[in-house]
Amino acid sequence: MSTSNIKSAIEPMVLPYLNDNGFELVDIEYIKEGSNWFLRVFVDKEGGIDIDECGRISEYVSEQLDNNDPISGAYFLEVSSPGAERPLKKPEDVRRAIGKFVYVTTYEPFDSSKEFEGTLLSFDGEIAVIRVGKKEHNIPYEKIASARLAIQF
Repeated sequence: MSTSNIKSAIEPMVLPYLNDNGFELVDIEYIKEGSNWFLRVFVDKEGGIDIDECGRISEYVSEQLDNNDPISGAYFLEVSSPGAERPLKKPEDVRRAIGKFVYVTTYEPFDSSKEFEGTLLSFDGEIAVIRVGKKEHNIPYEKIASARLAIQF
């Protein structure tokens, strides 16, 4: 089963529980590191998530995986918060990041660059405006390869 199929199979198993308990599913990753496979479920909520909540979610997800068995073969399950450098996967994530420091890569160069690290000034669903230094860059959402919150030093 492909990574996207695994994500599609797991999402409906966990979303009702997460939504009913005030959590947001940020991302699901199924990746191989060395000889081991890892299923990583990233969850958050308003005000942040703590380790006890991750533990309860992990127990629930583990039970669902045992009952439905969407993955053949051995893997390690990890449930955690997305961290300080949270990925911005959906338009809603980008909207919530307005006013915050972000790191964005694009599929093609804009203003001679494919990497932008600065303050997200606005996002209207189509164009993200990022201030890097004193310059503002208008980046079409469909041209964004990846985006995440960034730590400013």
